[in-house]
Amino acid sequence: MIAGKLQVVPLGGLGEFGMNCMALRWGDDIIVIDAGLMFPESELLGVDIVVPDITYLLENRDKVRAILLTHGHEDHIGGLPWILSELNIPVYGTEFTLALVEGKLEEHDLLDSAQLNEISANERFRIGPFLIHPVRVTHSLVDCVALAIHTPLGVVIHSGDFKVDPTPTDGKLFDLHQFAEYGKEGALLLLQDSTNVERPGYTPSERAVRPRFEEIFTRSKRRLFVSCFSSSIHRIKLVADMAFEHGRKLALVGRSMNEATEIALDLGYIHIPEGTLIHPGQIRDFAPEKVCVLISGTQGEPMSALSRAAVDNHKHAKIEPGDTVVLSSRIIPGNEKGIYRMIDHLYRRNAHVIYEDGTGSPVHVSGHASQEELRLLINLVRPRYFVPIHGEYRQLKRHAELAASMHGAVGSVGKVESIPEIVMRGFAAAGAENGFLAEAREVISRTLEQSSQEEKADYGVIKEKIRQDLKRYINKNTSRRPLIMPVILEI
Repeated sequence: MIAGKLQVVPLGGLGEFGMNCMALRWGDDIIVIDAGLMFPESELLGVDIVVPDITYLLENRDKVRAILLTHGHEDHIGGLPWILSELNIPVYGTEFTLALVEGKLEEHDLLDSAQLNEISANERFRIGPFLIHPVRVTHSLVDCVALAIHTPLGVVIHSGDFKVDPTPTDGKLFDLHQFAEYGKEGALLLLQDSTNVERPGYTPSERAVRPRFEEIFTRSKRRLFVSCFSSSIHRIKLVADMAFEHGRKLALVGRSMNEATEIALDLGYIHIPEGTLIHPGQIRDFAPEKVCVLISGTQGEPMSALSRAAVDNHKHAKIEPGDTVVLSSRIIPGNEKGIYRMIDHLYRRNAHVIYEDGTGSPVHVSGHASQEELRLLINLVRPRYFVPIHGEYRQLKRHAELAASMHGAVGSVGKVESIPEIVMRGFAAAGAENGFLAEAREVISRTLEQSSQEEKADYGVIKEKIRQDLKRYINKNTSRRPLIMPVILEI
């Protein structure tokens, strides 16, 4: 029997969308899988982005061996600069993923000191006691892998973000055979993407959007603006191909769109015929029906290119009556308000706006597996243990139920870690240093202990309970009613 304990330590991505980061530890060796960021919720005023809490890694900095990246989306690589500024450790990723990483690290003056190591699907490599096997998967981005990590106790499979696309546009198929091989050999643990667990059936192939785009290009009589995630290389390639086929010049507007497309061109993932690509400053030099603009800003980000164009505040991208604007992306939870505000502005400009509203042929397909694909991978791998990852609590719960329906048992683990801290401004209480604050902290701790898991998971409910209990305590002991503002930090 092998002595030792394998620890799986989630640092982000479980209970929220984004900020995907997970540590795997055996003895004195730790590897980290992904290092993403998350956009803040409205309660986090003055916060631009949220990155994983890496206290665990800093406390064990001498044991952290490497960061492994599954693919190049922001919620998987966006936190790298902040982690590498604290930990100078090697980073492993595929060719396209590392190309995106290089740009990020250069912005933060970290590229020269970074240790970047390129990996490829099916080329195994070792880090301490871990033998890593990247396995090709399909997603909305190119060059994506799952990670089969051989440990002394067995194989841990981290799915990364994936869907099972039987007809990928680049011809690089999801490696079902390799996952089946691990199922035959016996896998210890499967960590699987939960994003689309609420969707029945299968996620459509990337090729499913082509008929709708063919229709849009044919019917549009003026300028055509298409906005998609800048990392959606398959979609960018489709738009570039169709612009050429329909005799339109193609302009790229937005820094992220330009950077990602340039990388894809350099690495051969996209080919744009000579004479098709024009500078944004040349848009008005051509007849409106002869121009297509690929523009960043699908999520309604305040200073993105499309948001500025929607209010006529962009130097080159001028949206005029009769122009067509296509939002070829999903709405990331939490961004609804900004996106619909931007769509309203586009309608005010008398543009024809096309977005995914559940009617007609799709202008966007997800890059994440739906229920039947999730079942397929579980059936192929047949893991001894299963942990849902990448999703809010309802997705994780539904995913656990899906796995349990396939004759598995479900375990439940969860606790609240909180040391209440009280900051007083403009309010003085007699004896504050000699017990008042300590007793107030006890009030908060009791409130948390006596609250149900459901109440703790709802920040609005738990903050109101803390406010009411603390208000009663302070009023009883001081006869005062100060303004109380509970702040909860999620880790």
